[in-house]
Amino acid sequence: MATSTPSASKRRFSSVNNNTKPLAQALISQALQTRINSIDPDECEAGVEDAFFVADLGEVYRQHMRWKINLPRVEPFYAVKCNGDEKVLKLLAALGTGFDCASKAEIQQVLNIGVSPSRIIFANPCKTASYIRYAAEHDVRKMTFDNAEELYKIKKFFPHARLFLRILTDDSKSLCRLSLKFGAPLDSTRHLLELAKELRLNVIGVSFHVGSGSYDPTAFETAVQDARQVFDEAAEIGFDLRTLDVGGGYGNDNFEQIAGVLGPAIDEYFPSSVRVIAEPGRYYVSSAFTIATHVIARRTVPADSITRDASYMLYLNDGVYGNFSGIMFDHQKPIPKVLKRNGEYFFESMPSDSQLIKYSVWGPTCDGIDCISASCFLPEVLDVGDWLYFSDMGAYSKCSATKFNGFSDDHQVVYVVSDPGALALLE
Repeated sequence: MATSTPSASKRRFSSVNNNTKPLAQALISQALQTRINSIDPDECEAGVEDAFFVADLGEVYRQHMRWKINLPRVEPFYAVKCNGDEKVLKLLAALGTGFDCASKAEIQQVLNIGVSPSRIIFANPCKTASYIRYAAEHDVRKMTFDNAEELYKIKKFFPHARLFLRILTDDSKSLCRLSLKFGAPLDSTRHLLELAKELRLNVIGVSFHVGSGSYDPTAFETAVQDARQVFDEAAEIGFDLRTLDVGGGYGNDNFEQIAGVLGPAIDEYFPSSVRVIAEPGRYYVSSAFTIATHVIARRTVPADSITRDASYMLYLNDGVYGNFSGIMFDHQKPIPKVLKRNGEYFFESMPSDSQLIKYSVWGPTCDGIDCISASCFLPEVLDVGDWLYFSDMGAYSKCSATKFNGFSDDHQVVYVVSDPGALALLE
């Protein structure tokens, strides 16, 4: 039987993906309309008209297939902190991924859906002692460290753990830098490995993280080279390292560019006998979630002497203390779009000849920083009772929402499945 070349596989996946997108949009649109049509804002109980998500699990499935095609050697361990939605976790578990957990609660959540502890890495270099004991009690052996104090703690509470030395990397070209908090400098790795040997701890690999949302593919190549150096140091000390963890930082828009650099670098510096894992988060879920928000108030801003046009301030029932918290800490720039205006729906279909009106868009709290968009242009004049939607809201949104000012941090998720592969796994 003829074997498909990687390029043929990519072309086939691209074709299937393009054919599925119209179905995905239709299912999302229908779910948004059905949910909104069930709400009467003039009569409903308080909170029924709260913001809500539509999640397409088919998109999560397609992202996994995309990963396998572009980085076939790298096993994904999904970063639970990014979005702990249970249906997402169950789908990824069925797909065979591992899971990157940072706390006792995340470990417990993954174990509760039937995932083997061998498929979990406790990827927090500085851990609470009781969490280490919990990991030991549940046989979650893989965990990271980057300092001597952590090694002494692990020796005391979980001496049989399987350890990854997390090294410092250049994350200057990423949305969220992590190097200020985590990572052992390369001039300290030999000392840490010697200490681990002295303590009779089992170091099995090296990990790195080039920062969340990296936009520089070459950062991965440099980090792989650094990891190779530490592998060689470990061999000199007497460790036989067998696993490389290439961390997170994988964006949706530049994934192929990253894979095009990372994949060849891994093959160049590490033989096939070395297992390679990664910790993608936003890559899997960002594009799978759409949020719908209700316009709860509007203020008219008088025309100024320059434009001579009035503009408006829109107030939504969600903001930066809720599902838009990524604006503050994740450098997100959500783009508002009109979903429903004056009884009509416009998901991905707003007339191009509509008059553009200037708006600023605000959250519901009494804090002045609760601003979703300081300046944007939307078609036509919107009013109280209309709805906006925002795409690409699956990463660092619901997971970091708060109850500030008494607003809810628990928003409904409506699920659709636009891919038959995902549907088969879920059934």
